[in-house]
Amino acid sequence: MSPLDALGLPGLSDDLERIEAGLRASVAHADPFLGEVAGHLVSAGGKRLRPALTIVAARACAGADAAVDADVITGGCSVELVHLGSLYHDDVIDEAETRRGVESVNARWSNIVAILAGDFLLARASELAASLGADVAALLASTIGELCRGQVLELQNLFNPEHEREAYLSAISGKTASLFATSSRIGGMVSGVDDSTLSALTAFGDHLGMCFQIVDDILDLTADTDTLGKPAGNDLMEGVYTLPVIAALERSADLRARLGGEVRPDEVDGIRALVRAAGGVEVAREVAIAEATKANEVLRSATALDPAVTDGMVRLVEGLIDRTS
Repeated sequence: MSPLDALGLPGLSDDLERIEAGLRASVAHADPFLGEVAGHLVSAGGKRLRPALTIVAARACAGADAAVDADVITGGCSVELVHLGSLYHDDVIDEAETRRGVESVNARWSNIVAILAGDFLLARASELAASLGADVAALLASTIGELCRGQVLELQNLFNPEHEREAYLSAISGKTASLFATSSRIGGMVSGVDDSTLSALTAFGDHLGMCFQIVDDILDLTADTDTLGKPAGNDLMEGVYTLPVIAALERSADLRARLGGEVRPDEVDGIRALVRAAGGVEVAREVAIAEATKANEVLRSATALDPAVTDGMVRLVEGLIDRTS
């Protein structure tokens, strides 16, 4: 089941179809090759969680039954294009061969093509944001900067068994939560809400993004490859020590002896088991629950938002935590 099913918002599927049409139009180009490469991951599909947040935030402001105008769809497309552009770049960094069940752009064509296509998607996202006004354009630009900051911080700590929780949390705040926060904020910005409501939507997106990333990192250590759609334990092989691993390293000398360098594929399952045995998953789940609680508290305090929509947003957050049970 898609995480978006928890929202229970009538008409959301129709709104997301408009997002799909907007994305296809955004990546179309007179150069057939550029259009093919830029549209590669658009065609592969995805959860579209970030544009859905833009739509849901707008409907929370205007009412559950309110029509979603073109500016909301444009804002949703802009944040999804940023996300897709970052994936093109991530796959080059990770030397990934697949993405969303299809061959990655770097594997099918080349690293150079993937980098340039990712840049093209970021440029198109910026064009769309600029069409919504200088404030939205500035917000998206600063968010792209935050994505880069978070990714660079993560890269600085690859294969580092002394990786601290604060550095991990700062990295995911940049590389994941910032775009969630922006997705929600744009929904409020194009709806013309007051500053307090805008701040609430932004904080909700930020806490949701933190929860989402921590849950994703937990699943990398607890779920199987078929469930994940990518190799289980891939972060360990890439030297990315996430919160469950960091917490386990604080407790397990055996784990510390196994990490700090290259991990072979045949070692991954044993290391994942050590992380679980040391209680790293439980520690990370507690932090994810704390972020979920903050997200829902923010919603409950935003009295200007439609409760029929915010109830669904609460269910979305709770559904993320349920995935770790």
